[in-house]
Amino acid sequence: MANNDIVPGFDEEKDESLKIRLEKASGTEGCLILYLTGYIDTYNSNFFQKRVNRAVEAGFARLIFHCAGLNYVSSTGIGSFTAFLKAVKPKGGDLVLLEIQPKVYEVFQLLGFSQFFQIKDNLDDAVEHFTKNGKVQRSEVFPKIFKCPICSTKLKASKPGRFRCSNCKTILAIDAAGQVFLG
Repeated sequence: MANNDIVPGFDEEKDESLKIRLEKASGTEGCLILYLTGYIDTYNSNFFQKRVNRAVEAGFARLIFHCAGLNYVSSTGIGSFTAFLKAVKPKGGDLVLLEIQPKVYEVFQLLGFSQFFQIKDNLDDAVEHFTKNGKVQRSEVFPKIFKCPICSTKLKASKPGRFRCSNCKTILAIDAAGQVFLG
């Protein structure tokens, strides 16, 4: 099945630095696997965002990014993944990163983003994340214990909202789904 058959107009633009192949996840409603090959940097991240947003607008809120062929992601690229997460969460969706290469994962860790994303080693685990966790129940989320993305201090949030890290004083926000964001 061609990309344009899954998401109309998806392949209108192409960029040799980043190839994206789409595949519907069988048996999981609104779930799309995006096979990424190449790299994401400042120059092509806008192209990457436009194409993935087209998939979200076509009704896919459960995104699995297959990253085995992704050999570099800049901080701007990681910003793109964060934007996708913010786009799909209100629609009851989520994002899973699959088979991340160690050097790419290191960038996520250095920037403090590795804990915000579901990271899986195989496709079955990634799809199962959506079938098992289709809807996040509020009672399961709070109280939530997590690490500050800046200083790694263990923190506890009893409800969604904004608060300050007790150690480094960074302002953090936590949404109803338990996702933690800066500011």
